[in-house]
Amino acid sequence: MKKIALLGSTGSIGTQTLEVVRRHSDEFIVTALACGHNISLFRKQLEEFRPEIAACAEEADAKLLSEEFKDIEFSYGIEGLCALAEYTGADIVVNALLGMMGLRPTFAAVRAGKDIAFANKETLVAGGSLLTREVKESGIKLLPVDSEHSAIFQCLNTSPNKAKKILLTASGGPFRGFTKEQLEAVTKEQALKHPNWKMGAKITIDSASMMNKGLEIIEASLLFDMDPSLVEVYVHPQSVVHSAVEFEDGAVIAQMGTPDMKLPIAYALSYPRRLGNISESLNLFEIKTLTFEKPDTDVFKCLDIAYKAIKAGHKYQVVMNAANEEAVEAFLADKIKFRQIAEVIEATIEKRDWADITSLDEIFETEDLSRNICREIIKGFN
Repeated sequence: MKKIALLGSTGSIGTQTLEVVRRHSDEFIVTALACGHNISLFRKQLEEFRPEIAACAEEADAKLLSEEFKDIEFSYGIEGLCALAEYTGADIVVNALLGMMGLRPTFAAVRAGKDIAFANKETLVAGGSLLTREVKESGIKLLPVDSEHSAIFQCLNTSPNKAKKILLTASGGPFRGFTKEQLEAVTKEQALKHPNWKMGAKITIDSASMMNKGLEIIEASLLFDMDPSLVEVYVHPQSVVHSAVEFEDGAVIAQMGTPDMKLPIAYALSYPRRLGNISESLNLFEIKTLTFEKPDTDVFKCLDIAYKAIKAGHKYQVVMNAANEEAVEAFLADKIKFRQIAEVIEATIEKRDWADITSLDEIFETEDLSRNICREIIKGFN
């Protein structure tokens, strides 16, 4: 029985992780659970899975739940998340946290020698080479849960040879084919309607703006030790080819499947084995046609900004990531328009000369400064 510490249990990845555990209760047991503010759902999860320890965002919620579940040890806040990440009663940590919240627990898990299944791409983007260096030194496994990076991981496992190029696929989101003028009028409701995937609000907006793909280029280059220039984005609206790898002899190996996040979750949890009863079979006769397009970086400025940040280096990637989180939150709160997400990010990056980053503390200092600057810029759009 593999023991799981799940951080972010009430979100999209978290709930699907628990579905995989339900289907394979002979394989996995949940020993630690953490959530944010959805206490109603968290209470049901605690009742069903009975972890040994648990954490939530607020102290008041932790105290309330500790009265209801006296056999479970509760903590709260970032300290609680790190305690779960380090927990000796877990074999693997599933990081399904949103945004930068996942960074400190990831470092805590690495330093505790825990394998990590991560869906939190911001962890790699912000952690950069500081994180990958610690991962390498610790010898733990960093197992991707993102469908694209899981696909690349699976393709790379077919050969001992180094990849020549990564073909990173993107659905194109709900606004694929739109012009700049059409993006002017899009609504929050439209942006939250992804054509293929069911995801949380933040990642759905990132997909619509294509910032998600910019973050994934950085993630892929760090995770697979690949120069970012060798990670090519292909818009693939059917979301059947989850990504592919070209090897030195010209062979291209792709991982295909239905758009179901439970498949990469299960593969990360059970690696290197594959589990049954996870995803529906892919019927290519029904799909018939698979198409691929170049992304339009002139229309989807977030992807263009990401390319520039990649070339500029780690500090700009941290600023970009923090500004994007603030801009998406402002868009969801109806404070800015969709097209202004890119404008806010670009303005934040260009606001000052950013200092180099050499430590975890400096990552958070840069992030805090970026967020403060970004919030002031957002006020100017109102």
